[in-house]
Amino acid sequence: MKSDTIQMKKIVFPLMIIAITIALYEQSKEDKNVYLIVVAIVLFMYGMIRLSAKTPSKNKDNNNADV
Repeated sequence: MKSDTIQMKKIVFPLMIIAITIALYEQSKEDKNVYLIVVAIVLFMYGMIRLSAKTPSKNKDNNNADV
């Protein structure tokens, strides 16, 4: 299970960096391709969601005590 997370990070991090680099580069050009910027931002946000889904909640123990 741990190797899956490491393998996912090896794929997601570079994809996120490439996507945000493309978005920033397109934003700096005079002729902006809005569709390319939107796709790059969507890929970046998808990567962020995938990476944050693996982070455990810090309130998990508190919720069990309240019940």
